[in-house]
Amino acid sequence: MANLYKKDAPFQVLISFEKYLDVLEHIRYNDRLEYRANYAESLIDSTKNFQELKDGFQDVSLLEKHQDLIRLLLADLFPTGLTNNEIKAASIPLSNVTFNYTERFKHILKDAGKDFEIELRNIDDDEFYVFCCCLIIQTYFKRDIKSTMPLYYDIPNRLGIMKHYKITINSDFTDLYPTETAKIPSDDILDMLLENLDDFQLWKKYFPSQSWVLKGFAIISLVDCTSEVALSDLKSSMIEIDPEDLSPNENLVEIFKSYFDVPELNFGLMLFDKKDQKLGRLPIYENIFTHHVLDFWINAFDEETRKNTFTNLNHNSKPIVISNVNNLDDPIKELPSFSILRDNNINSFMVIPIMKDNDLLAIMEFTSPQANSFNGLKLKKMEFFTDMILFSLNRFSFEKNYQIEAIIQREYTSIHDSVVWKFRNEAEKYFNASLGKKMYTLKQISFKNLTPLFGFSDIRSSSEKRFNLMLEDLNQQLETLQDLFTMINSDSEKYLLALDVFENELNNEIKADTEQRLQRLLREEIHPYLQGKLELKTDKEIKTKIKDYFVQVFAQTDLFYANRKSLDDSITLVNRKLADMLDESQVKAQQIFPHYYERFKSDGVEHNLYIGHNIAPDLNYTSKEVHKLRYWQLKTMCNMEREFQNFKRDLPIPLDIASLIFVYNEKIDIRFRMDEKRFDVDGAYNSYYEIVKKRLDKAHVKDSSERITCPGKITIVYFGMENQREYLEYINKLQKKGILQNDVEFLKVEDLQGITGLLAVRISLTNS
Repeated sequence: MANLYKKDAPFQVLISFEKYLDVLEHIRYNDRLEYRANYAESLIDSTKNFQELKDGFQDVSLLEKHQDLIRLLLADLFPTGLTNNEIKAASIPLSNVTFNYTERFKHILKDAGKDFEIELRNIDDDEFYVFCCCLIIQTYFKRDIKSTMPLYYDIPNRLGIMKHYKITINSDFTDLYPTETAKIPSDDILDMLLENLDDFQLWKKYFPSQSWVLKGFAIISLVDCTSEVALSDLKSSMIEIDPEDLSPNENLVEIFKSYFDVPELNFGLMLFDKKDQKLGRLPIYENIFTHHVLDFWINAFDEETRKNTFTNLNHNSKPIVISNVNNLDDPIKELPSFSILRDNNINSFMVIPIMKDNDLLAIMEFTSPQANSFNGLKLKKMEFFTDMILFSLNRFSFEKNYQIEAIIQREYTSIHDSVVWKFRNEAEKYFNASLGKKMYTLKQISFKNLTPLFGFSDIRSSSEKRFNLMLEDLNQQLETLQDLFTMINSDSEKYLLALDVFENELNNEIKADTEQRLQRLLREEIHPYLQGKLELKTDKEIKTKIKDYFVQVFAQTDLFYANRKSLDDSITLVNRKLADMLDESQVKAQQIFPHYYERFKSDGVEHNLYIGHNIAPDLNYTSKEVHKLRYWQLKTMCNMEREFQNFKRDLPIPLDIASLIFVYNEKIDIRFRMDEKRFDVDGAYNSYYEIVKKRLDKAHVKDSSERITCPGKITIVYFGMENQREYLEYINKLQKKGILQNDVEFLKVEDLQGITGLLAVRISLTNS
C-alpha cells in the first residue's frame, strides 16, 4: 500500500466511508420516521456502484471524482445552515488531505492564496510518529491516555496577517487494526513506552512503520484562536532570553500583527534611564523596532518639560491612544516635530508606559499607516501581557547588568566600588555596541587631580628572619642526612662528602646559588638513592629513619621547610589581621567622601587612597574631606598597631611591625593599566610620588644609621611645616583619647636619590 502521509507513520491509510454507511444502514432499518429511513436508503443506493467508497481507497483523485456524491453522503454532518459559520471539513486523521469544506473554510483557504498548502504547526517527524502511536493505544488498546497535544493550522488571511486555528478531530468514522506484520505490545510494554515519549526509536521498535491500518475518515473543526496563540508566542518570546546570545526575535512584529489584527503595524520600545531621566533605544532591536512616536514626543518638548513629564508619569501613567492622527488638535500638528509622524506615514498609534511600583521602566509604541487601526479595545488587549512585558524587561535588565559586570571583571578585573561607575559607563557602551553588531574600543579609565594618601605597616626584618630560618632548615636537613648515611655506611661516602661541602658553604661563605645546587643534588641523586633503599631489603631501623626524613621534606622544593613555614604562617596571620582591620575601617571612611582605595599584602600591608572631585563628581568636594580622611588614616593605623601588640604573642614566630604615613600635597592623576589590571599614577611628573614611596621603606634619620620607622611607633613623613602643623593637631586629638603618648620626635629624613627636604614626626603608641 502507498502512504498518504508526507511523514512516516505506524499505519497505512485507506479512505473509506464504511462506518458512516453502517450508520445509515441502522437508520434505514430502525428509524421510526419514514422520511429518514427513505433518505438513508437513497444515500446507500447512490453508493452501490462505487464499492471503493466502502472498501477503501488511496487514490486521492477519487475524492474529486466523487465530490458531489461525498457532499450528499455527508450532508447530515455538514448542515447547510451552518456552512457560512463553521470552519469544518472531512479529513484523513493527522494528514494534510482535507475535503468537503464548509463555505467559510473555502473562503479562508481562498484568501490564503492558491500556493498555500495546509500543514500542522510545530510538530516534527518523530513527534508525529509517536502521536500516531498514541492514537493506536487510545483507539485499539482502549487506554484512556488523554493525549492533549494541541494541533494548529497557521493560515494567512488576504491582508497577510497570520491567523491561527486550533483543530478538534472527530474520529467516530475511523477504524484501526493491525496487519499481519504488526506487534501487539503487552500492558507492561505500553506502560514503558508511555514513560519514554522522547525515545522515538523505542516506539518504532514496537510499532513498526505501516504495520497497522487506519481506515475511514475524520471530521475536523477549526476554531480561530489567533489572539490566544499570538499571546502565547509573545510570552514565549519575552521569556526566552539567552544570556550567551542576546539576539532579537525577528518574528515579534509579525506576532503583534496577528494579536492586534492590524496588517500594517510597527512596534517600538525604549527603556527609561532613571539616573539621566531620558529614554534610550535597545541596540538589539535597532533594525526591527521603530521609535517614530517616541521621537516625536521627545522632540516636542524642551528638556525641563520632558523631565517633568517623566516625573508625572509616576503618578499618572495612563496610555495614549490616537485612532486617527488627522483628528489631533491644530497646535499639535503645527509643532516642527509633527513632521516625524507625517514623514513616516503614521495615521494611528498607541503609546503605553510600562510601570513597576510607580516607577517608569520603559515606553512602548504601536503605529500604523492605516487610520483607526488602534482604539480602546486594542488597548484593552494589552492588559493580557503587561505582566509578561514587566518580566521580560526585568530579565533583560538583569542579564544586561550581569554581562556588564562580566565585561568589567574580564577587561578591568575587580574594581573598587567608589570608581566602578566609570568602568560601568564604559562597559555599557561596549555592551550596547556589541548588541548592535558594531565595533567599539574600550577607552582608558583615568581620574585627574586627586590627593593621594599612602601608608604601610611593615613587618620589620622579615628578610633577615627568613634567611636565618632558611639556614636552620637546611642545616637540620644536612644533619639528618649525615646521620642517615652514617647508618647506611656502604656506598654513601660520596654523599657525605658532598653534604660536608654544602654545610661549610651555608655556615661560612654562602653563595647565591647554594640553595639551588643543594636542591638539584637532593632531587637528582640523594632522594632517588634513599627511595631505592626503601624498596630493597634494607634494615628496618634505617627504613624508619628514611621515612621520618621524607615526612619533613617539603615536596615542592625537596627541602626542609618547618622553620620557614612557621615564619610564613606568622606573616600570613599578621597580614590577614591588619588587612581585615583596614578593610573594615575603610567602609566607614567611604562615608567621609567616596575615594579609590587599594591595599597590598607582602611582608606587611600597604595601602593607597586617592580622593578628589573626579571620583564622585555629583558630590560637593572641599579640602575638609582630605583633612577628615587624613585623620581617619592616622587613627586607623594607630588602632592597627595597638591591636597587633595584643595578638603578636600568639604568633608561631615573634614579629614586629613598623608603621609609616606619607603626606603629599600635590595633585596627581591615576590611570587604569589594562596590561596589569590595576591603577597606577599617570605621567612622568606624577611618578615622583611613586619614587618617594618606594624609597621610604628603608630610609634613615639624617646623619644617623637609625631607620625612620620603629616598632611600637607611628612615623609621619611630609614636606613643609604646613603638614607638620596639621598632623600635630591630629596627634593632639589622639593623645587626649589615650591612643598616642607624649614623646613626639621631630626628625629629618636622609637625602634619598633625587629626593631632599623630607621631614618626619615619630610618636609612640600607648598600650591598649
